[in-house]
Amino acid sequence: MSQSTATRPGMRERPLSPHLQVYRLIPTMLMSIVHRITGGALYFGTLLVAWWLVAAATSESYFDFVSWVYGSWIGRLVLFGYTWALLHHMLGGLRHLVWDTGALMDKNTSTRLAWATGAASVTLTVLVWIVGYMARGG
Repeated sequence: MSQSTATRPGMRERPLSPHLQVYRLIPTMLMSIVHRITGGALYFGTLLVAWWLVAAATSESYFDFVSWVYGSWIGRLVLFGYTWALLHHMLGGLRHLVWDTGALMDKNTSTRLAWATGAASVTLTVLVWIVGYMARGG
């Protein structure tokens, strides 16, 4: 029977891999994590768009039902979150595109850009919803 590396005579115990408890959370790391989460959330949001399109192609009563669901307070909250996820993921992708050129990679600039991505995604989401409500007439 073979022994593990840590229990062989004369062998030192191997170090563990770094984990989240070792690292200090910095803005660029946080935005990277949020970017991945919003990417996953967009899969769900795309199903919502598909459901809306299917309802539009099916019947007026089914479309009215889906519109009622989306118009409820929980539906609007989900759509607001989807809008934010879409905008945040887009801005994060643009940030990475800029970094792919080798620009804005120094520590201070990349940190400011990470904070700007978060702030801009929230600001743009609110603006999109304000414009949407104004376009609807209320």
